[in-house]
Amino acid sequence: MALKAVHVSDVPNLDQVPENASLALYSTRFSKGVEFGRVASRIPKFLVIGHRGNGMNALQSTDNRMRGIKENSILSFNTAAKFPLDFVEFDVQVTKDGCPVIFHDDFILTEDEGSVFEKRVTELCLSEFLCYGPQRAGEAGKPLLRKTKDGRIVRWEVEKDDSLCTLQQVFDEVEPSLGFNIEIKLDDYIVYQEGYLIRVLQSILQVVFEYARDRPIIFSTFQPDAALLVKKLQNTYPVFFLTNGGNEIYYDVRRNSLDEAIKLCLEGGLQGIVSEVKAVFRNPGAATKIKDAKLSLVTYGKLNNVAEAVYMQHLMGIEGVIVDFVQEITEAVCDMIKPTEEDGDALLEGDRKMQVKSKPHFTQRELSFLLKLIPELIQL
Repeated sequence: MALKAVHVSDVPNLDQVPENASLALYSTRFSKGVEFGRVASRIPKFLVIGHRGNGMNALQSTDNRMRGIKENSILSFNTAAKFPLDFVEFDVQVTKDGCPVIFHDDFILTEDEGSVFEKRVTELCLSEFLCYGPQRAGEAGKPLLRKTKDGRIVRWEVEKDDSLCTLQQVFDEVEPSLGFNIEIKLDDYIVYQEGYLIRVLQSILQVVFEYARDRPIIFSTFQPDAALLVKKLQNTYPVFFLTNGGNEIYYDVRRNSLDEAIKLCLEGGLQGIVSEVKAVFRNPGAATKIKDAKLSLVTYGKLNNVAEAVYMQHLMGIEGVIVDFVQEITEAVCDMIKPTEEDGDALLEGDRKMQVKSKPHFTQRELSFLLKLIPELIQL
């Protein structure tokens, strides 16, 4: 697909962009930061990002934390905001009538008189989308079902439910100091035309520029052409390319390795990469290559719910992690990482000091050995 540049003036309401907007202007949960890839913005030295808010829902999991709070909801985002978190990550799709909404799956499922009905989110108008799940007025909406990875269809039942929401509602109702990692969600198996992508991105950008104010924003997407376009459509917020680094193979070769991700970022002027953590652990040298390319690197994946794996990434120079167990990992990061940084004093209150409970110590030789060993362990 041939891409053409789109002028910012073509996007509605972009005249509302604050002058000289950049992450350097935003107050974050921790006082000092590092340069954000190829732009002169600054982020905290080690980001912790809540996956779909306070964590994704895995309805088939035996871990009750994976069914605690409805993912991608205002309740989930504000629950995550109670912890020393920098950003929440969430998925944005655009309805048929042009409204950006928060939902992960490509299809939404419900049940009526014993039959299961499945509809693509982007083929619904906003009023239809908001009819699913609990309603704000208290009445019951259409029951929400979900398809698990093994193909089973189960009721989407969590301990604390919440209604579906729009991107505008999230800006209005979520703690204003919390950053947003906005993942532009597109179907992995559809070849999108450029015109369609531009319309989707314009709808999202219009809401962001009208309602973001001073909130830190990062855009990310697995779709290479969408990543390039959102960078061309605006130059205010960083754009990261999402990749699983070859854990799955796609028809688009740009999605199939960290080397291809680096190439795409450099050619398109993107600021960084969000990689499945296993891809980085299998090839630790990629983290150095990404850093040498002056790109930022953040990771996602189940291993990021293990404190020791998060700490290893900090030692490797990775700039942040997307996690499901927000409370546990933010506590671990505060114990193992935050107090040891130059900005540690910012975390002290009066004469009370945080106790570093479990920070491991490695010599450079031991660290080098671990980085060589990890790829072998990941293969097991």
